[in-house]
Amino acid sequence: MLHGYPQTHALWHKVAPMLAERFTVVASDLRGYGDSERVVSDARHFAYSKRVMALDQVNLMTALGYSRFAVAGHDRGARVAHRMALDHRERVSRLALLDIVPTYDAFAATDTFMATAYFHWFFLIQPFDFPERMIGNDPELFLRQCLSRWSGSMGAFAPEAIAEYLRCFQDPAVIHASCEDYRAAASVDLEHDAADRDRRIDCPLLVLWGKQGVVHKAFDPLKVWRDRAVSVEGRPLPCGHFLPEEAPEKTAGDLLEFFTR
Repeated sequence: MLHGYPQTHALWHKVAPMLAERFTVVASDLRGYGDSERVVSDARHFAYSKRVMALDQVNLMTALGYSRFAVAGHDRGARVAHRMALDHRERVSRLALLDIVPTYDAFAATDTFMATAYFHWFFLIQPFDFPERMIGNDPELFLRQCLSRWSGSMGAFAPEAIAEYLRCFQDPAVIHASCEDYRAAASVDLEHDAADRDRRIDCPLLVLWGKQGVVHKAFDPLKVWRDRAVSVEGRPLPCGHFLPEEAPEKTAGDLLEFFTR
């Protein structure tokens, strides 16, 4: 189970216990986020490419003794999971992607609405260390603004979860790593996506998204993903961007039904 920005694996704290009744649940922090290793980046941002971040997670599962597994990813974690399903298709049995369309498609469809809603995509990719210093001046304000802007209600977030996100996000190294994640998305990830434009995910794919969110307003997610995968199903849930926290029962129910087939 892979989380998104600006969070940690604690994103799944409402959903994981329900899934753990049927499955072994592995919820990990993405490279550079949470308590994971902050690696030195490079001029091409390859160290934070989704290809490398996907390999991190595959290596983790190998170390834990799992040769084949199902994956659920939200936001940035879903982008890592998308790349994992392309680069390591023999390892991924089923894939669930929460509240994204492919990075390539999102950039290609950018207009005034998308640029406003996804303002952070274009802010975080600015050269080091402008966004790092701006966010670092008041990381709590920035984190709370992200959660508030993208959710249906701030009341969906447990105070303990926000405290955990903030504990990690206050670290300048995490801020830098998360910027590198987005810089990679706007550069080397697009190169990889363009090269693989004709490849399709061949494992079963579940797509869930928030009916109050940007993905629902700007795209037909099932149509987009059916161009990228062989077998796609999914639906919108009555929430904003943070499905696992805003609609945990429905999210867990859909994941359980999909993963137990």
